[in-house]
Amino acid sequence: MRHFWGSILVTVIGLVIAFYFGGRGESFSFTLAFNALFICCILSVMEVSLSFDNAVVNAKVLKDMNAFWRKMFLTVGMIIAVFGMRLLLPIGIVAIASGTGYWETTQLALNEPAIYAQKLHDCHISIAAFGGIFLLLVFLNFIFDHERDIHWIGFLERRLGKVGKIDTAATIVALITLLLLTWALPEKSQQISALIAGIIGIILYLLLDGVKALTSDSGSAGAGKAVAGAGKAGFAAFCYLEVLDASFSLDGVVGAFALSKNVLIIMIGLAIGAMFVRSMTIYLVEKGTLDEFCFLEHGAHWAIGALAAMMLIGAHPSCHIPEWITGLTGAILIALSLGSSIRERRKSATE
Repeated sequence: MRHFWGSILVTVIGLVIAFYFGGRGESFSFTLAFNALFICCILSVMEVSLSFDNAVVNAKVLKDMNAFWRKMFLTVGMIIAVFGMRLLLPIGIVAIASGTGYWETTQLALNEPAIYAQKLHDCHISIAAFGGIFLLLVFLNFIFDHERDIHWIGFLERRLGKVGKIDTAATIVALITLLLLTWALPEKSQQISALIAGIIGIILYLLLDGVKALTSDSGSAGAGKAVAGAGKAGFAAFCYLEVLDASFSLDGVVGAFALSKNVLIIMIGLAIGAMFVRSMTIYLVEKGTLDEFCFLEHGAHWAIGALAAMMLIGAHPSCHIPEWITGLTGAILIALSLGSSIRERRKSATE
């Protein structure tokens, strides 16, 4: 329970703020205030359901980070996740796409939320292409790992692992997927937006993955360089986690405007969910859950693969996949992997 006290405190403070600002007007409205509370709760549950697989992957990365970078992830990383990824970054995307200044776009988000929501929705193709391709690479690089000896869906994962003997297999598949997405979009401007956003997602993934690989090899050059290398590796992993969080959160921010046009209420609801995802990450690391449930990481990556596929399919203007389907799909895959892990553990104990 101690892992979740911070999240509970943020929830209480956030709901109080949402209740106060949600009911404000010429006269305080308790109906609007309770409606704001309800929307915050829905958004926080949606964020957790969409990002539980993110928590599992975060835990995998976080358990190899030192104490300093774990603390940075929980403090600075939380601030970046709440204000940066769920408020400032979407405003920046709208500002770039619409050609208006950042301050003007911020004023638009606060004072004309319906217009801002429409402009953000107009950026959905770019957001889905970036997030979908980045998450696709996360999934493919896991599933193409030919050195992994633990397989959940054995007949399939073993065959896909053989593809990973080609070093660039994941990048090739991601590029082909991006080209197919670009070809399927009906308008030239949409094709250009998707192509640019997808290429940025590929470059960013390869850059972060390359930096992680480079810094992980620095431990063999003496104690002093090993410490410095650990710091660089921690920073690279920290950046990777933040970009991964952005890939998960941006599509959720767009979908959140279907429930509310109030930017503050949306940010509070998503922030509460993000805080609980952070708490679950730390819980998984400290309890050694990934070691105890051997297929949980597999289920999380299959859920990420499903999310990436739905984001890329949903990028097409004629295709809309509701957030509840995305969240339910991820929850089912993780639940199935958890059940398989429990059966495997019982089987090993019996043997």
